[in-house]
Amino acid sequence: MDESGGSGQPRSGTDEATERHGEQGASSAPAAGATRSGPERPEHPTGPTPPTAAPGTSEAAPSPDRPHDPTDSAHEAATHSDPSSGAEDGAEVPGASPDQAEAPAGSGSPDEAGPSAQDAPHGPSVGAHPHPEPEHPRTLAHSGTGTGTGKAQPPRRGREPGGGLLMGRPFGVPVYVAPSWFLVAALITWVFGGQLDRVLPELGALRYLVSLFFAVAFYASVLVHELAHTVAALRFKLPVRRIQLQFFGGVSEIEKEAETPGREFVLSFVGPLLSLVLSGLFYLAMLAVEPGTVPGVLLAGLMISNLIVAAFNLLPGLPLDGGRMLRAVVWKITGRPMSGTIAAAWVGRALAVSVLIGLPLLTQSGALGATQDHVGGMDTVTDALLAAILAAIIWTGAGNSLRMARLREHLPELRARSLTRRAVPVETSTPLSEALRRANEAGARALVVVDADGEPLSLVREAAIVGVPEHRRPWVAVSGLAQDLTDGMRVSAELAGEALLDTLRATPATEYLVVEDSGEIYGVLSAADVERAFVKAMARPS
Repeated sequence: MDESGGSGQPRSGTDEATERHGEQGASSAPAAGATRSGPERPEHPTGPTPPTAAPGTSEAAPSPDRPHDPTDSAHEAATHSDPSSGAEDGAEVPGASPDQAEAPAGSGSPDEAGPSAQDAPHGPSVGAHPHPEPEHPRTLAHSGTGTGTGKAQPPRRGREPGGGLLMGRPFGVPVYVAPSWFLVAALITWVFGGQLDRVLPELGALRYLVSLFFAVAFYASVLVHELAHTVAALRFKLPVRRIQLQFFGGVSEIEKEAETPGREFVLSFVGPLLSLVLSGLFYLAMLAVEPGTVPGVLLAGLMISNLIVAAFNLLPGLPLDGGRMLRAVVWKITGRPMSGTIAAAWVGRALAVSVLIGLPLLTQSGALGATQDHVGGMDTVTDALLAAILAAIIWTGAGNSLRMARLREHLPELRARSLTRRAVPVETSTPLSEALRRANEAGARALVVVDADGEPLSLVREAAIVGVPEHRRPWVAVSGLAQDLTDGMRVSAELAGEALLDTLRATPATEYLVVEDSGEIYGVLSAADVERAFVKAMARPS
């Protein structure tokens, strides 16, 4: 991924002694890139399209001037068959240069931290909490190659889920039809139309209109399957981001894991169960109509298609519903969700190999209903391609499930208290150069703008400081570089894990004010620090 950073950091402040000390002892801090990744939502892929369809398949680094969400990249990188994947993005923090005034916090060593924030010569105190500094510490006195104007910009709203054409919001959950659906609808119309020509030749060109109706009705059945997952998730108070209908079926993007193995089992089973119920209803309706008619053929096709969807999703391997059911069973037996994920993921990989080899063999042998006379060269290629695509989806989804399980296992290691930067309070009219001098003296790496009573008003954004040339800093007030605090930018020091990431995702920003339960200021949390800690946690083996 693209990384951006800077060098050539000028000195800060006007203290000559500090400048001389910086020239003698300051060392260049390495710029640190951060791979963007985050928790993905558990997805419930519905499964393949009916056998009439041919196969198919279907972020630049955050700039210093825009708030970025350290939790949004994993779900964007997710494949549609399973919750997670590997799209990565990075943001590099500008480093220090030798001519910078040395900041005690720059080394990250508590022994070098210097005076506490309470010793700052001006402004109310932030509180003398011991702050364990995050890795890759930086001082506020640096400058980079950015071209920012130094003006504070409000945080942008989180992106809407998106994903295609919005069809509605049943139960408050947006339903999208991906562009790939139109391709599969055309393929179903063409292939099923050819079958209708043999069964009902009197239809003529109208057979394609009937086939299109079948394609729409089939995907309506897929939507019912996904709505079953959605209703169950909402019943268990699990938020659902969206439902998407796409080439190989549908996906329900559930934002949190079930809390118990029993709920996980129910949440996974309701989808195939509804598909089986639909298949039975279509069978009963088929008995009430005359065979060999348009209604009879349509009902028979929908019955068989829903039966295939249910059977495919009940296969016991991740990322299918049956794999999640197996995971729930192993979780219940062992008491460890990770054990269930490992077992179901490896079964899923074995299933992928079986599909890759077995599906073409079954077709060639006639076990799927085709006779040797009707199996041609193109059919063989099509079956092999379909098997390869399904196997790739299952194999990739199983691997992604393992990665996401490791992610959730390490999430508790992300704690707001341990990632918070020490902050120095400054009043609105304080020149930037003076504020940076105080921060360096106190070993702090963040500035909080407060009023005369010490109440926090805004946060000075690190990216805004970068955009101010050194010679202008004595004439620039910190209030002009600060982002006003909103309720969402106040974070409890006790937050950790998924709760912390959910809070940051709800209000995207570059910095957050961390407060104690009593309301006392603890420090400032940088989204970049959260990203780096997240990547480090993900890199550790389970």
